[in-house]
Amino acid sequence: MEQNNNNRPKMPKFNMSWIYIMVLIALVAFYFSGGDSIGGGMNKKATYTEFKAYVDSGYAQKVEVNKGDNQLKMYVKGEYIRKIFKSGTDKVGKNPYLEVEYGSVDKVEEFLDSAHANGKFNGEIDYKNQNGNDFLNILINFAPFIILIVIWILIMRRMGGGAGSSGVFSVGKSKAKMYENGGEINVTFKDVAGQEGAKQEVQEIVEFLKNPKKYTDLGGKIPKGALLVGPPGTGKTLLAKAVAGEAGVPFFSMSGSDFVEMFVGVGASRVRDLFRQAKEKAPCIIFIDEIDAVGRARSKNPAMGGNDERENTLNALLTEMDGFGTNSGVIILAATNRVDMLDSALLRAGRFDRQISVDLPDLNERRAIFMVHLKPIKIDKSLDVDQLARQTPGFSGADIANVCNEAALIAARHDKKTVEKQDFLDAVDRIIGGLEKKTKVLTAQEKRSIAIHEAGHATISWFCEHANPLVKVTIVPRGRALGAAWYMPEERQITTKEQMLDEICALLGGRAAEELFIGQISTGAMNDLERVTKTSYSMIAYAGMSDKLPNVCYYNNQEYNFQKPYSETTAKVMDEEVMKLIAEQYDRAKKILTEHKEGHNQLAQLLIDREVIFAEDVERIFGKRPWASRSTEIMGEQDKESEPSEAPETSESSDYTEISDTSDSSDNNNNNTNE
Repeated sequence: MEQNNNNRPKMPKFNMSWIYIMVLIALVAFYFSGGDSIGGGMNKKATYTEFKAYVDSGYAQKVEVNKGDNQLKMYVKGEYIRKIFKSGTDKVGKNPYLEVEYGSVDKVEEFLDSAHANGKFNGEIDYKNQNGNDFLNILINFAPFIILIVIWILIMRRMGGGAGSSGVFSVGKSKAKMYENGGEINVTFKDVAGQEGAKQEVQEIVEFLKNPKKYTDLGGKIPKGALLVGPPGTGKTLLAKAVAGEAGVPFFSMSGSDFVEMFVGVGASRVRDLFRQAKEKAPCIIFIDEIDAVGRARSKNPAMGGNDERENTLNALLTEMDGFGTNSGVIILAATNRVDMLDSALLRAGRFDRQISVDLPDLNERRAIFMVHLKPIKIDKSLDVDQLARQTPGFSGADIANVCNEAALIAARHDKKTVEKQDFLDAVDRIIGGLEKKTKVLTAQEKRSIAIHEAGHATISWFCEHANPLVKVTIVPRGRALGAAWYMPEERQITTKEQMLDEICALLGGRAAEELFIGQISTGAMNDLERVTKTSYSMIAYAGMSDKLPNVCYYNNQEYNFQKPYSETTAKVMDEEVMKLIAEQYDRAKKILTEHKEGHNQLAQLLIDREVIFAEDVERIFGKRPWASRSTEIMGEQDKESEPSEAPETSESSDYTEISDTSDSSDNNNNNTNE
């Protein structure tokens, strides 16, 4: 019996809108029928001349004169129906009539009186003052009100967050997405590669939620919140999802911008509603992504008489996190890459008890991240994951995912069955330097100038002890640059003065080569000079690497302090020291190039002929690098016998930049690029 009931077709549920639709259909039908379709007869239009002829012939039984629309109806006697309508009463009805439009009521009355006096019309005359378009007039009169009501309903639904909400009263409700259990997210700690320290911190939060007695028996308290801090793309949001997936408790997820609204007081109301829901579901986790949108430091000089909605929202958040009320069992996770802009009250103990640093992955972590993202990709068996990890220093987890995806797309573009090593190398080049533009037209003079510029970088870096080992040099335009040099940067935790000076000298090698071997300089070194200037000022003003300003740091992290933390005299000394430092390294670069003039010219000519050269070609010209053992150690004993097409193309971006664009597209990867 139950099976039969289930197989029965489900009847549609009753809805009041059906009644509205049926009433509307009935009104429309009544309007178009003229209101006489029930119990009436067929009608036919006739001219006023025909009407007078019919009356004079004695066909009229009754005449209705409507003064509202200047029309009359002449009802026909039964014996004359067939003569006028060419049909019997079974088809035209018992009371068929003619519709006639007249000009003047007086003329109609005069004619009917004359016909009555002559015995040609003995019927009734009925006068009405109705308009046949009453229904249409009603619609026209009420149309503005109907439109206003419809617009109001739409606005209320929009403000309420959709048709399923309760209109304007839901504006202050929280927009957080709630997941009842971790299974709905399908992310665990196994999906988060690297970041072992950060995972250990958040795993303890999961343990707090799963087994709180283990900690409370010793007098410990569950932490109120944890703040995930790190550069973009390092996996902060993924780590929060993994916490939710592992903990198996209700998880509220929203962005900091979801609190911001155009209406005053809405942000604070949403904060209160969020914590109210969380308390009902405790123990649970609240995750606020990009919390800097609402948690930015409050101004010390607020506008007089003004109202800052963001500050009100932040105050409500501070109160809910550690107010007089208790939030037992509610843990708050938040993520930001701008922790320096957050309000100090938000960062104190008791609110965000822990700050978990999610940094860019190191070599081993990059290898683990590659292993995660390579699982769904059909890779070639000869692919060396360790080499890929070495060739992507400074890459975040999101960048590595992008490399794997780009490599798969490149392999598919060339109709390959598997993704090979060269596809990954091309993907790294594509992400760092941009798309290769082989169709860009260059004159012979421009090509020679670019080759001399890039050969200058390569020569200086080869003879500077602390410069990064060279991998590849090309003069094929790529992205926004006309030439590029790829290096294998050393992953340093600290940087010495000698290392920074060698990097500045290598950056100035392109401009120095232009001046020495062409006799004129160009705009191609604009990005090089920009980076040299920034590095030099950071050495003098921040790192205290100056003879006249030793051991002082003028770095200022106060957001609302618009004054320099040093005097104009000190600024002048800084400028002099920077100019002196750059001039010394520029002279040093020209000296090295002069000593190795022949080798530089051979390198430039090789670039003109082949457009792409590798470290092996530079070694054949200059011999082994004086610090070859150090370079070998840094590069992880990289295979030097690989084919040129398979040489590592990594981590250094465009050098020779067009005047129309002086920015470096690869700076986003923090790869110590040499422009």
